[in-house]
Amino acid sequence: MSKHSRHRKSSSSEDSSEEDAERRRDLKERDEFAKRLKQRDEGQTRNVASSSGNRGYADAAKRLKLETEDREKLLPQLRVQSRRQYLEKRKEDKVAELEADIRDDEYLFPDAEITERERRDREYKKNLLQIAKEHEKARELERVQRYRMPKDVKKGETEEYVEVDERERMPHSEQKKWEAEQLASAVYKFGSKDAKERAAQQEEYELLLDEQIDFIQALQMGGTKEKDSKREITEAEKKKMTIEETQKSLPIYPFKEDLIAAINEHQILIIEGETGSGKTTQIPQYLYEAGFTNDGKKIGCTQPRRVAAMSVAARVAEEMSVKLGNEVGYSIRFEDCTTERTVIKYMTDGTLHREFLSEPDLATYRVMIIDEAHERTLHTDILFGLVKDIARFRKDLKLLISSATLDAEKFSDFFDKAPIFRIPGRRYPVDIFYTKAPEADYIDACVVSVLQIHATQPLGDILVFLTGQEEIEACQEMLQDRVKRLGSKLKELIILPIYANLPSDMQAKIFEPTPPNARKVILATNIAETSLTIDNIIYVIDPGFAKQNNFNSRTGMETLLVVPISKASANQRAGRAGRVAPGKCFRLYTAWAYNNELEDNTVPEIQRINLGNAVLMLKTLGIHDLLHFDFLDPPPHQTLILALEQLYALGALNHHGELTKLGRRMAEFPVDPMMGKMLLASEKYKCSEEIVTIAAMLSVNGAIFYRPKDKIIHADTARKNFNHRNGDHLSLMQVYNQWVESDYSTQWCYENFIQYRSMKRARDVREQLVGLMQRVEIEMVSSVSETTNIRKAVTAGYFYHVARLSKGGNYKTVKHNQDVMIHPNSALFEDLPRWLLYHELVFTTKEFMRSVIDIESKWLLEVAPHYYKPKELEDSTNKKMPKTIGRSAPTEK
Repeated sequence: MSKHSRHRKSSSSEDSSEEDAERRRDLKERDEFAKRLKQRDEGQTRNVASSSGNRGYADAAKRLKLETEDREKLLPQLRVQSRRQYLEKRKEDKVAELEADIRDDEYLFPDAEITERERRDREYKKNLLQIAKEHEKARELERVQRYRMPKDVKKGETEEYVEVDERERMPHSEQKKWEAEQLASAVYKFGSKDAKERAAQQEEYELLLDEQIDFIQALQMGGTKEKDSKREITEAEKKKMTIEETQKSLPIYPFKEDLIAAINEHQILIIEGETGSGKTTQIPQYLYEAGFTNDGKKIGCTQPRRVAAMSVAARVAEEMSVKLGNEVGYSIRFEDCTTERTVIKYMTDGTLHREFLSEPDLATYRVMIIDEAHERTLHTDILFGLVKDIARFRKDLKLLISSATLDAEKFSDFFDKAPIFRIPGRRYPVDIFYTKAPEADYIDACVVSVLQIHATQPLGDILVFLTGQEEIEACQEMLQDRVKRLGSKLKELIILPIYANLPSDMQAKIFEPTPPNARKVILATNIAETSLTIDNIIYVIDPGFAKQNNFNSRTGMETLLVVPISKASANQRAGRAGRVAPGKCFRLYTAWAYNNELEDNTVPEIQRINLGNAVLMLKTLGIHDLLHFDFLDPPPHQTLILALEQLYALGALNHHGELTKLGRRMAEFPVDPMMGKMLLASEKYKCSEEIVTIAAMLSVNGAIFYRPKDKIIHADTARKNFNHRNGDHLSLMQVYNQWVESDYSTQWCYENFIQYRSMKRARDVREQLVGLMQRVEIEMVSSVSETTNIRKAVTAGYFYHVARLSKGGNYKTVKHNQDVMIHPNSALFEDLPRWLLYHELVFTTKEFMRSVIDIESKWLLEVAPHYYKPKELEDSTNKKMPKTIGRSAPTEK
């Protein structure tokens, strides 16, 4: 062997041993970090219902002391108030007593029988009564709102301003009040006041509309109550019901004994029942009563949403007459409302994932319920594989999978042919109607159907399912226009939209009761399909479409497309009509299309989104063989491999596919891995305060700016005022910082066409991210004067998402050479910088880059030398470009 080859061999072996040592050092640091994290979690988690101990006694003593101090301060004020109230009541009593005394006196003793002295005494009493009554009238006049002389204000004090009425608290109230008064005086009124009542009493005539859709009744979804069997329960009666009566009225109640027997007999049980049948609240109580917690173990129940976990736990605690946190509790991220006495525990599926890290066999649980399985969220799908594995070696663990759709057979096959327990859940039957022929324009068909129902059907609210904000606004406009044209021929029709970007005060209107002799029509996205239940819905109009997010692993692009819904979704939508009374569902497609063109179930989230976060989570749980992991529906291999490649490029995995310390820190953030890397990179570039603001604003980016149709120019001008010359990330940061400067003002948001609810959510997200940053040992520092470091930190996370300006004047992505465009809403839409970094690619009418930032190509070699080669970054765009193309802003040297 030659000397050179020996030297090469020895140098390569030295390199590999160095690499191996580096890998072992990193793994050791990762494990130490995980240990520190666990200890810190135990110390920081807020025990809402902490058990009694020395600390509990100290807290109680502190509370008692504060209470005593408060009582000493408040008692004198309370005495004064009490004395005033007593004197007011005494005065009323004395006046009534005097009046009764005079009446009795006059009744018993006529004027002829009394002496002069008694007559004078009677006159005196009458005068006294009159003075008292006149005094009360004067007091009433005093209460009327009118101008008063201002009080003397001492130096250094300010006079307290009191609102005249509630309306004055609203922005521009004076203008609105003046307009209302002018309008009231300008309206021409005629006819008698009771014209509407008399018209309602007269026999109603049939209204003939210009357009009508022919519907055919194809089938009826059965209900547990037939149309004529029992009287419908009104809202007022429902409120009067005791908890026990409510529990007995639920569809699950008659099956209580059979259900307990089935759970005792089988280890895994699939429970199928409609939303509202009582599965979530009642089954854990039945198990508790049957003695499943007698051995000191718990009943766990997972929910896809944290709000659901908290509200359901509160409801069950109320039904069981226990304090929330004792026998019944909940656990969500950073809030643990449980004690050692807790036997029924509600939690998010993400919380159960974290419990797997500390307790891989779930030893403290006797029964585990995976609820809302039909939603098929990413977390739920991963849980299926984990709990199935545990059930095989822990034979004492009972596993219940609860679903609301016809997917039960699939769950049964996955869990080794587990038996299915079905609960008939619909309280009332629903008639389903289809169109005779397909509809060309389903929005127009929705408008016609609403008017048709409004003109011909008995009163009851209508729920219309549409795909998004644009469609809802178009439908609302068309409906309002046609209702105006029909004039007083129709009863009142209240049109209410509901979609995610709508301000919360407008969203709340859908829950308000319908006025008498009127009808509500609610135009909703599929948010109303499972997430919320609106009372008094009798009619449902279903065009058969929904928006769905899809990820293309080849191009790395996410597309939001309108697609036909599944049969399961169609049935879920129809079920919305049978909650309070027999209902009707009008489907704007043919029965043939339902049977032949719709898929049985919606494609699960795990098969159509970017799996970066899921893979990182599984790696953190210690699952390394992802290709052979037991998924209910395996994701495409290409998507899995792309996620692994991406995590390796970001530094979350080493070349052995093991989780690094950086990856373990990234796993703590409930965000996309690229955003997690951006947050961690802010430590190096000393700009963590700014980056955490940008991350929070990007999480609500789609819903920040409000653009009402009647004030589009004003809204666009307000938006342009926030534009930053270096890009949208910095524009978003400016929006947040200015809102903070305005002391989180609602009025400021209103004036700048910014949604207060979204800003409030960004603030909550920011607070949570700051907590997580401190948790993974990052110091919060600010870099106010310098934007370069901020842009470098963003580039460190999103170096995958880079595009450059080509010679033709359009943008191409660096790696895939794909044509993309800057979104028209962007601050850089007219500037065209040489190199761009985008937050996401969205396909609507074209491939648009949303939220872009101006970067320099040399930064890519600094933050990702392993991913980009210098050759890729050297092209004509680095040099000076011809004047015909170079519309870019002058760059700082």
